[in-house]
Amino acid sequence: MSTPISSAPAAPRAPMLSTADALATLLGAATVVAGTETVPTLAALNRVLAADVISPLDVPPMNTSAMDGYAVRIADLTQGERRLPVSQRIPAGHAPQPLAAGTAARIFTGATVPPGADAIVMQEQTEASGDAVTILHMPKAGEWITAQGADIRSGSVILPAGTRLTPQALGLAASVGCAELPVVRRVKVAVFFTGDELTMPGEPLKPGAIYNSNRFTLRGLLEKLGCDVTDYGIVADRLDATRETLREAAQAHDLILTCGGVSVGEEDHVKPAVEAEGRLSMWQIAMKPGKPLAFGAVRRAAGAEGAAETFFIGLPGNPVSSFVTFLLFVRPFVLRLSGVRTVTPRALSLRADFTQSKADRRNEFLRARVNPAGGLDLFPNQSSAVLTSTVWGDGLIDNPPNHAISAGETVRFIPFSELLN
Repeated sequence: MSTPISSAPAAPRAPMLSTADALATLLGAATVVAGTETVPTLAALNRVLAADVISPLDVPPMNTSAMDGYAVRIADLTQGERRLPVSQRIPAGHAPQPLAAGTAARIFTGATVPPGADAIVMQEQTEASGDAVTILHMPKAGEWITAQGADIRSGSVILPAGTRLTPQALGLAASVGCAELPVVRRVKVAVFFTGDELTMPGEPLKPGAIYNSNRFTLRGLLEKLGCDVTDYGIVADRLDATRETLREAAQAHDLILTCGGVSVGEEDHVKPAVEAEGRLSMWQIAMKPGKPLAFGAVRRAAGAEGAAETFFIGLPGNPVSSFVTFLLFVRPFVLRLSGVRTVTPRALSLRADFTQSKADRRNEFLRARVNPAGGLDLFPNQSSAVLTSTVWGDGLIDNPPNHAISAGETVRFIPFSELLN
């Protein structure tokens, strides 16, 4: 009787990464793309500054009136002179004459305060009659005067390098006379999708097929970040086709992003293709939704311009999983590539107006929205396939592992407004 041969014990599965550790690894690998350009300030929205913006002047560049009214010398009023002749009229944009003693100057908001004046009395506290005005209020020194440099001092940094330019930042740059701004070039991202089951909207939906919603979501997210996107579409489920697309995409892009196809099934060719064309780490992240994530790089051909390799990130295929993992990992990675220094979204502490009694061992990101009472309602179906939840919701509840939520407790909420800009 033969002795049965025992099989070797299975290798222990590597522990899942926490979301914090996974993000730290990604950001630690990210380097700002090489290359800058100078663009008109009017065309710089959402671009990232490549250098500090230093003000060449004070703002305002002179003392200005904060109100419509009358510029006066307080010394004249303390001597009992409350009815003063009006010696000049000063609209905004006009250079005034020095204020003669014993007189007042009619002045308008934003106009230059005449030399010698040390206060503005707003017109509601005066009575004008003919060429004179009666002052009904004793002002304090500097009242309603915006001092030169009150907002910005000449030589100060008003926008540091790494700032992502908002509309108000463009206005600030314009306020010191910047007609152009130096910015980091746009991050170039190649994106493609694998799966013979994928069908584009407008095409007949064959048995077993699904529409490729991820293509629309991920392209929109990349474009919202200001990336230059090359969309290679749906790549056939073949190893040779996947490798060829990776090689082509690596030559002129900073990042290759894929969705689905990174597991170990016979029809999942992205993993072996990336390993053949570069390097790959397969991560299991202790989060829900979005447990699988792939990170690595694809070699560039000899002589290709720029870095020796192009970063690669493979997202899970379920639509909510790909959406959430993009927001939590790809977004900050792309922002760091583009030179943004602060990539952490701001979170709010809000009241949960629901109970979730079942805790999960993973870090959950629950789709929720703010109700009229200022609390949070939970979308009833938190499946990773329910894309409806991402449109219904206002953001994600960042729920720690092994934590059940009771109605009335405070939870950490990350609004989509922080994750989609």
